[in-house]
Amino acid sequence: MDIYLFDLDGTLTDPKTGIVNSVLYALDSFGISIENNDCLTEFIGPPLRQSFKALFGFNDSDTEKAVGKFRERYYAKGIYENILYDGIETMLQKLKDAGKTLFIATSKPTNQAEIVLSHFNIDKYFTYMSGSELNGDRSLKSDVISYALEQNGIADLSCCIMIGDRKHDVIGAKTVGMKSVGVLYGYGSKAELSEAGADFIVGDVGELTSLLPEL
Repeated sequence: MDIYLFDLDGTLTDPKTGIVNSVLYALDSFGISIENNDCLTEFIGPPLRQSFKALFGFNDSDTEKAVGKFRERYYAKGIYENILYDGIETMLQKLKDAGKTLFIATSKPTNQAEIVLSHFNIDKYFTYMSGSELNGDRSLKSDVISYALEQNGIADLSCCIMIGDRKHDVIGAKTVGMKSVGVLYGYGSKAELSEAGADFIVGDVGELTSLLPEL
């Protein structure tokens, strides 16, 4: 493989604290309280609007209000309540040294992803970053991947692979005809990734670092 497309949340960084706290902030504006915050990790990976609708049954109007409240806190605090997984920068450096091309393919809005990458000083490793639009356009992972390929004139998918922690990453890759690697250190289970059809599954960053140059 020559081109590696990486998901961001749950694959390069652990965004749990910032996302969960920002979801709680949004829900509080509706008078909704949560007993077990762990259930809110379902917001990590899928498009934000999709999660508010699926998990809380919000209509379109309430979904937009919830997204607005989420972003109010997320841009101020949540985006910095984030952790770079151990070993990620070493892995990225090894891939760049090997002459590989690295892209970001995230359902996160592009401007948010840019802030995260810059905050951890890992933006230098990526040739291109494909994300969603703030209005919800290009939120499906297949659309995000396709956009990255189109913008870079890539037609041969045999040289590309998608790396992510949720079924959305795997399904998105399969939809466009690309192989995928599922990672278990993020927020998707082995069952989720296997059922989605991941071509490879690794348990930690060390395994990922060893696998990718061999593909």
